[in-house]
Amino acid sequence: MTLRILYRARTCVSVGVLVVLSACATGGHVPTPAPDEAVVVAAHPLAVDAGTAVLRRGGSAIDAAVAVQAMLGLVEPQSSGLGGGAFIMVYDADSGEVTSYVGRERAPALATPALLDDADGNPLPRSEAMLTGRATGVPGAVAVFAAAQRDHGRLRWDQLFDETIERAEEGFRVTPRLAQHIHGKFPQASAPDVTAYFSDAAGNALEVGDLLRNPAYADTLRTLAKGGPSAFYHGDIARAIVARTHQPPLGGAMSEQDLADYEPTTGEPICRPLRQYVLCVPPPPTSGVGLLQLMALLDGTDIDQRGPGDPQSWFLFAEASRIMYADRDQYVGDPRFVPVPVQGLLDPAYVDARRKLIGATAAVPAPSAGRPEGAPPAVADRTDEPGGTSHMVIVDAHGNAVSITTTIESFFGSGRMVDGFFLNNQLTDFSWNPAAGPVPAANAIAGGKRPRSSMTPAILLDRDGNFVGAIGSPGGSAIPAYIAKTLVGLVYWDLPLQQAVDLPNLVARGKRFNGEAARFSPRIRAGLERRGIEVRAGSGEDSGLHGVFIREGRLEWAADPRREGVGRSPE
Repeated sequence: MTLRILYRARTCVSVGVLVVLSACATGGHVPTPAPDEAVVVAAHPLAVDAGTAVLRRGGSAIDAAVAVQAMLGLVEPQSSGLGGGAFIMVYDADSGEVTSYVGRERAPALATPALLDDADGNPLPRSEAMLTGRATGVPGAVAVFAAAQRDHGRLRWDQLFDETIERAEEGFRVTPRLAQHIHGKFPQASAPDVTAYFSDAAGNALEVGDLLRNPAYADTLRTLAKGGPSAFYHGDIARAIVARTHQPPLGGAMSEQDLADYEPTTGEPICRPLRQYVLCVPPPPTSGVGLLQLMALLDGTDIDQRGPGDPQSWFLFAEASRIMYADRDQYVGDPRFVPVPVQGLLDPAYVDARRKLIGATAAVPAPSAGRPEGAPPAVADRTDEPGGTSHMVIVDAHGNAVSITTTIESFFGSGRMVDGFFLNNQLTDFSWNPAAGPVPAANAIAGGKRPRSSMTPAILLDRDGNFVGAIGSPGGSAIPAYIAKTLVGLVYWDLPLQQAVDLPNLVARGKRFNGEAARFSPRIRAGLERRGIEVRAGSGEDSGLHGVFIREGRLEWAADPRREGVGRSPE
């Protein structure tokens, strides 16, 4: 299904006073002239080059995205690849439709709640669990990119891999960020497949500037280009994936039938007003509903009348974030298995009531989950979600746009390589520690289930349904906070997009206030401390925000300086 501009009638009923009624009475989609520009913003210059090459050949935004993803799997393998999953948001300029494609990995059909327990029935430590064969979910990236490209592509599928095949054969230079992960202290960095792949002929770990070739990946892409997604989910590649996950330690339950049965889902995004705009995000199991709730919480404060130099702005952001995360953690899971109270979480009366929890100082104890309409019984969630993820935003010359977050979960996934690409460890995104009571957590393990994701690729429309922007980020559970911070700067403070991306990160969840403490001024830190908040250096990876925004007919783009991303228009 797709979301047509007629969604506004439904939105007006559900969000009440948040919408100016006259804006809801607008008729069908009336396209505005697209900027005479196109751009690719992604996490590595070679990936951007691959995407712009496709645009120059007449490809659409999603065509370019397939090329970008193929290259990212080669040059940024710590973050995403063919062995992972992705969420895709597509804006079609001709129809004004926004479509959500969900390519989240799934647990094997035979997976049980004890999947990540040891022989004695105790939950494995995460550091051990993610290296097991049981950690890998059925990959969804290839299927979801193929589905979106079938619907919105202009070029043939087999025309989208040439740049990466050539680069995999000839090699590329190791960047500082990749070298940082090659020499990292996390468990996968010492996994046998990782150390073998990233070592030179003498057995030494590669350094910045060293040449890295991957002919096995080139062969895989040739097979994929010729045979389409079926060549990935059937035949030799599928057999190799299953065989690698069955190897010790703790071989998994994935079967060739699990791969053959995998299908992405296409559904309506969730859209809500955000001042003069409409913000659209994917449905659960993503955390899009959390991002929408966070922006609705902030929308009822005076944060828009303040600015990045006011400690109260960051206090409001932190407390609203804690409320959102309490609800998100409690209720968001795979909606095919658990009821996710999306409408209840976004109901204006519920949001208003939750906002009243924001006092003059940080709440002690931390906010707990509320009880929105439609909420299932409350059960403790123990999901622990780091992130090895990437985000891209692409706009083509016809005004079509994509916002895509793609992942193999943790760095180098499970540390297991098949045919030149790493397999995900996505099943460790489930809540697998035992929870009190007979009712499982919303994000508990089940056969065929998709784990909850913090990934939230977003598209911003005007009230006539025209595309005006897109944003997203990697960062594990911090993703909604990273994106919300940027939207506050962009929409409420009217900052240029790059300045909004550059704002310090603050991730407030439960008792923790993590962020870029050194980037906040002494005045802001002192003001936050008076309000009961001490910002500590963040845990996990930095943001990798990538976005575009149309301002007065001109296309702005931004790449997060915390990583190696760039943006470029086709020449």
